Amino acid sequence: MPTPIDFYFDYSSPYGYFAAMKIDPLAEKYGRSVNWKPILLGAVFKVTGAKPLPALPLKGAYAMHDVARSARFYGAPYRHPGKFPIAGQAPSRAFYWVNEKDPALAHTLARTLYQAYFVDNRDISSPEITADVAATLGLNRDALLAALADETVKDKLKLEVETAIARGVFGSPYFIVDDEPFWGADRLEQLERWLADGPF
Repeated sequence: MPTPIDFYFDYSSPYGYFAAMKIDPLAEKYGRSVNWKPILLGAVFKVTGAKPLPALPLKGAYAMHDVARSARFYGAPYRHPGKFPIAGQAPSRAFYWVNEKDPALAHTLARTLYQAYFVDNRDISSPEITADVAATLGLNRDALLAALADETVKDKLKLEVETAIARGVFGSPYFIVDDEPFWGADRLEQLERWLADGPF
């Protein structure tokens, strides 16, 4: 069986959002599965010395223009959130809690949370809002809220972030397939060529 694609993303990343809408159909086209792995860029930035885009002179202003253009390019609904960036602990923990039981539902939850943030302008850094979004998919709101505060779930996210950094992940989205890394939604074309034809 072909190896899965590891897909690392942060819920504050608009480029991660664009990739999240594309990666599963792309992988399925070439007989691959996808391991979705939300991470926290804040922890990554402590290692790389990077900062959130709005904090960067020149690059930050360009990025906001590029995000709007990229949304049009990818055909993705997009409204820049009123609060940006956000802390991703709540939605990331929710993902890992659901993923233990139902990975397909976890993928749907991730996309739904992304849409809640980047389309509906809902602050998914709030555990309550994350739970409200999850409830629309039939998940138990109270059980999810309890999971967000569970030390086992917290430790799972911490381990995934540490593992991502150890693998060289420094941004969102970040893909690893056949031990080959690809960074950015704009690398989806290269990723597809790799899946179709192998290494180049």
